[in-house]
Amino acid sequence: MTMDLLSRHCQPLGEDALPLEGEALDHYTEAIPDRWKVVDGHHLEGTFEFENFVEALEFTNAAGEVAEEENHHPEITVTWGRATVRIWTHDIDGLSENDFILAARIDARAR
Repeated sequence: MTMDLLSRHCQPLGEDALPLEGEALDHYTEAIPDRWKVVDGHHLEGTFEFENFVEALEFTNAAGEVAEEENHHPEITVTWGRATVRIWTHDIDGLSENDFILAARIDARAR
């Protein structure tokens, strides 16, 4: 990662906050692992592969703990051997720094 997102925590956004786009979005995208993709400039999506359903479920619970710690909650879909995480900032209907912080923290917990 080019910036240390793990040293940061999610913060409330100001009323004038706008979604990240252009070079700012690219800068944050470069700071997270390649498993994460920006989808339609709107949200992050990361897929995590596991040996079985139980491991995917354990990951989901760990990701939920991170979300609670950061007070920023993703959408998580669990299937056999896989969990897909989608993250965006609902207040701005797009991506903010918080989304990238959460992605980095979830990714770190998955290791």
